[in-house]
Amino acid sequence: MAKILVTGGCGYIGSHTIVDLLENGYDVISVDDQSRSTPYPLTGIQLITGKKIKNYKVDLKNFDETLAVFQENPDITGVIHFAAYKAVGESVEQPLMYYENNIGSLISILKCVKEFSVPYFVFSSSCTVYGNPETSPVTEETVLQAAASPYGATKKMGEEILKDFTAISSATSVTLLRYFNPVGAHPSCLIGELPLGKPQNLVPVITQTAIGKLPRMMVYGSDYDTRDGSRIRDYIHVSDIARAHTLALEYLSAGKNKSSCEVFNLGTGIGITVLEAIQSFEKVSGVKLNYEMGPRRPGDIKAIYANNEKAVALLGWQIKYDITEMMRTAWAWEQKIKQEEESISSN
Repeated sequence: MAKILVTGGCGYIGSHTIVDLLENGYDVISVDDQSRSTPYPLTGIQLITGKKIKNYKVDLKNFDETLAVFQENPDITGVIHFAAYKAVGESVEQPLMYYENNIGSLISILKCVKEFSVPYFVFSSSCTVYGNPETSPVTEETVLQAAASPYGATKKMGEEILKDFTAISSATSVTLLRYFNPVGAHPSCLIGELPLGKPQNLVPVITQTAIGKLPRMMVYGSDYDTRDGSRIRDYIHVSDIARAHTLALEYLSAGKNKSSCEVFNLGTGIGITVLEAIQSFEKVSGVKLNYEMGPRRPGDIKAIYANNEKAVALLGWQIKYDITEMMRTAWAWEQKIKQEEESISSN
């Protein structure tokens, strides 16, 4: 079995990707310092797959600690790099922290990839590299605008670093996956999005408001030039995103890549407004959300959604879940968390 290192394996997308990798016959190890996650997903992964995953609690900015992981696992054939801070608003408030963490960790792990001649590298990029595009859907050929946030800038820089890296390291092929807005939870409800502290992303804000953890939610911006005044995004189920990472590895290992560094959009191709997302949740859950309209938020853009034809054609990627399933699984996951919390508090 090919051994794959997943960085950020205890995180939201990382944990779902590990499940997909295991279900498709890969051997997997994880690196996650758990500064933005907990060990909880490791248990869920084991319950879903029957396999226990080793996680190295390592800060990837520390080269010596990162190197030790590779020295202990010299047979790593692929790296999927998720580990990064990801909140747009927080990146605006603390840009230096984002540059130090997101860029520093990438450089550290690439030094190890180069030293051990790891053949395959899949990078967790983001639609934020497109900045504030004039039109949507965006394709992989859409001209990149200035990043709207330091978070987006780190993803854009990460892509440039990887392009330069493959230019001088012929031993490694890279796939850049630009995904849009991952939401939902694994259908088993054994893993899902588990933000520490106040959630930054829309769907956990919705579910935590619905269940009573948050008293109300704010919709940032009601005067955008969209069909209802709220922002438009491309929401995609996290399990669909996870599947694409496994397919990207298979694509690279089969030698199908057209160049040493290729990029793919991962989105449904459907733009949904924030208010439409709220309405979809209310319909699925039967819960009326307590929300209010507020001012625009720094770093946010008006609208973006994907053209995903390249990933569908070349990776053989297929969208399995629609917005209804995204909201249903997210709500079921939130309810499960509450039941577990209540069970713990009653014991």
